[in-house]
Amino acid sequence: MKRREFITMLGGAAAFPLSARAQQGERMRRIGVLLPAVADDPEWQARVGAFLQALALLGWTIGRNVRIDIRWATTNAGEIRRHAAELAALAPDVILAGGATPAGPLLHATSIVPIVFTFGIDPVGAGLVDSLARPGGNATGFMSYEFSIGGKWLELLKEIAPGLTRVAVLRDATQAFAMSLFAAIQAVAPSLGVEVIPVNMRDAGEIEQSVETFARSPNGGMIAVGSAGVVRHRDLIVTLAARLKLPAVYCERFLVAAGGLMSYGPDLVEQFRQAAGYVDRILKGEKPADLPVQAPTKYRLIINLKTAKALGLEVPSTLLARADEVIE
Repeated sequence: MKRREFITMLGGAAAFPLSARAQQGERMRRIGVLLPAVADDPEWQARVGAFLQALALLGWTIGRNVRIDIRWATTNAGEIRRHAAELAALAPDVILAGGATPAGPLLHATSIVPIVFTFGIDPVGAGLVDSLARPGGNATGFMSYEFSIGGKWLELLKEIAPGLTRVAVLRDATQAFAMSLFAAIQAVAPSLGVEVIPVNMRDAGEIEQSVETFARSPNGGMIAVGSAGVVRHRDLIVTLAARLKLPAVYCERFLVAAGGLMSYGPDLVEQFRQAAGYVDRILKGEKPADLPVQAPTKYRLIINLKTAKALGLEVPSTLLARADEVIE
């Protein structure tokens, strides 16, 4: 069965009466899931699929002892707030937030229902938790990376394309973390002899126009700061980088598999899988206030040699030696 069919089936299964599905004497639990994406996005399907698979391995079977209500809220802020309020009103046992973007609205919607966010940057600064070690409220979860990774992205880009003097930084200006990441990139830029230029991502038209304008001057490159917008517009961003001959670095592997030059960051599909462990612990009685926010234990460097060749780049052997995966 294809993952899309599986998730469609899941949505239909959630509509059946609980009494018809629960085995005698076993309590039916309810999990809400809020995602800043559309239901047919294959990357988000992979993330949700990993979460569901991990839940099953922990003994949670849809229709027997758990009901799952998934809301695909797109990247629209109004839709995310609306679905957050709807899920909170259902009073599930726990809600899985697909990143920090839906976690904030969920916390505004409820201070009681436990929330597990799958990834987020600076959860303390974003007001999601009191501290990483002791979250203190009704939310906990997983970090994607710290702001310092922004400087690492720029260093990697300069290493693979030494002639770069200008770098466009694609970001979602509505997200506070994106502004902080840009500041981290900007702080490293002078030592590398690079000028960084912010490019906002309100819609596809703005991305295309801004990147094309940037590419009119020579020696340019690009950094795509991880966000729901980058995932949504990934095909456009990767296509623009290829057509305009812009070396680019991304935060996730799937962008490199789609033709991007390289990526450096944690495996977010794996973090959805790990989030199932926290959901399981909460369903068994633990409180999010006592579950520390976890940071990634491994960052992966992925390089696409075919793309490098198309851009006329010779990847340094020292960089290849550090790569976790090379796509040829």
